[in-house]
Amino acid sequence: MASPSRGAWNALKRLFGGPDYPPVTVPLPWPRLRLVAPTVAVLALVGVTVGTAAYLIDARELPPISGWLIAILTVLPLPFLLSRPLWAWRLMFVSMLFGTFNSGNETWPWSPGHVFVILLVLLVVGARVDRAVLMWMLAFSLLAVWIFVPPADLPGVSLLFVVVVLVADVIARIARSRSSLSEQLAEQAEVSELEKARRTVLEERTRIAREMHDVVAHHMSMIAVQAETAPYRLPDLPETARAEFTSMAMAARQALTDMRRLLGVLRSEDSERLIAPQPGLTDIPELVTSAQRAGVDASLDVAEGEPPPEAVGLAAYRIVQEALANASRHAPGAAVRVEIRPWLADLSLRVHNGPPTAPPESPQGEGHGIAGMRERVTLLGGDFAAGATADGGFAVAARLPYAPPPEPEPGSGE
Repeated sequence: MASPSRGAWNALKRLFGGPDYPPVTVPLPWPRLRLVAPTVAVLALVGVTVGTAAYLIDARELPPISGWLIAILTVLPLPFLLSRPLWAWRLMFVSMLFGTFNSGNETWPWSPGHVFVILLVLLVVGARVDRAVLMWMLAFSLLAVWIFVPPADLPGVSLLFVVVVLVADVIARIARSRSSLSEQLAEQAEVSELEKARRTVLEERTRIAREMHDVVAHHMSMIAVQAETAPYRLPDLPETARAEFTSMAMAARQALTDMRRLLGVLRSEDSERLIAPQPGLTDIPELVTSAQRAGVDASLDVAEGEPPPEAVGLAAYRIVQEALANASRHAPGAAVRVEIRPWLADLSLRVHNGPPTAPPESPQGEGHGIAGMRERVTLLGGDFAAGATADGGFAVAARLPYAPPPEPEPGSGE
């Protein structure tokens, strides 16, 4: 925290040579007023300049050149009032020092127009600057008063300057209070909007979860129940058919488990809250075994290596799961090979199926499954490729880095 003396010194340096305050604009309510305001301002400046010059030349008998120079110096601060307030005061202070020629014993050593400009600059600039700068402004303005105002009138003129500065300080405090209140209201409105958006998202997630539960869960439960009870309802089934129904029931139950886990995420504000551990790399052999039980000619080749991070293992599991499902739909009867290579910095996997030996269920193309796999790999900063192979089959390949990609350096243009 800066000491009071250091703060006062910094305010003094800013008053005479430091950075100015940012410009402000005065909002005008009517469009026509905005059009004529510049013209009116120029005419007012010209009028004050002419009036001041006439007063100095006629009443104080100054040479015309001196009168016009002092008159121009008198009104020079006015164009800077809103755009450069400190420069407006600096020019006004200079005009106070050089605008008192031939004043005699008048109460005001400056012309009437000059007095108006001085008080206006003190009021407007005083309402814009910090309090420490305002105190220095008052001190140097009073110094000019004490130098040029006759002793008999000194108390009254000094009191007027002090009152003008106090009024400016009150205006500044009111403006800062209103600005702070406006900022608080804006922050509150932003918080309200964010809360409304968050509530809307939660309601939509709850609606989606309810629809999924009402529609999908019911049908999956029916499939599981029918597959589990088929051996008892159909006693003449061969052993291979019984095994097939058992595999179907296990797949349906697993799908129900995964869906309930997803519904738990959708119904929770914390999207990381899960009711069961997420599958990973160690669960892929069971995934391939399930595909084999479903009739897919699938094989797995996993190299030895360190277990990858949880996010990488989950992405690998979902990619293999989707690739096996795509192969069973689009390439019935084709051999499917899953290759997984855990390296030092990333995990490489490839799922390749040969050409189908039976008509596919649907035309092969890049649908939501391929897009979902690509999104998972992109989130981890890896590489993904999917497409037809030379043997008439299809391959999915992905590289999943263990560490997130480095952030671009500021100013690199990336």
